Amino acid sequence: MTLNQYIRDIQDFPKPGIVFKDITPLLANPKAVKECMALLINNLRERNIDKVVGVESRGFFFATLLAYELGAGFVPVRKPKKLPFETIAASYDLEYGTDTLEIHTDAIKKGERILIHDDVLATGGTAKAVCELVEKLGGEIVQCNFLMELSFLNGREKLAGHEVYAPLVY
Repeated sequence: MTLNQYIRDIQDFPKPGIVFKDITPLLANPKAVKECMALLINNLRERNIDKVVGVESRGFFFATLLAYELGAGFVPVRKPKKLPFETIAASYDLEYGTDTLEIHTDAIKKGERILIHDDVLATGGTAKAVCELVEKLGGEIVQCNFLMELSFLNGREKLAGHEVYAPLVY
């Protein structure tokens, strides 16, 4: 199965000049989801992951499945004012603007082994901000895990020192 066939390009979304990688066709196909999960989890089963951090919102889809498969907890990282408890925040740049993410202050305990998952690694700003949040709370990042990487945007550079994995690379 070629997962690329389930990724749809949307021109000029969310703004002119951006080619958005739409994963909804993949999510609609159970065989594609199963294949994707097998690829994402391939080298993680023996890594003793305590928590999977999923990034709003498309990162939630596979992060919750990964947490379930690994027997780990799930931690959402969300946009400001979406989490009900005390939070810490990190701001970041992305290819079409800036944004902020928050995590609950009690979501990760010192020394917990963390898998970070998001749908796409683009410029790396989002993932770097999530790494900062996890490390501020004392988590040990085992891997930054993505469904796809837009390698031409050089996002890996911002994640230097962290293991990065994405089964689909554009």
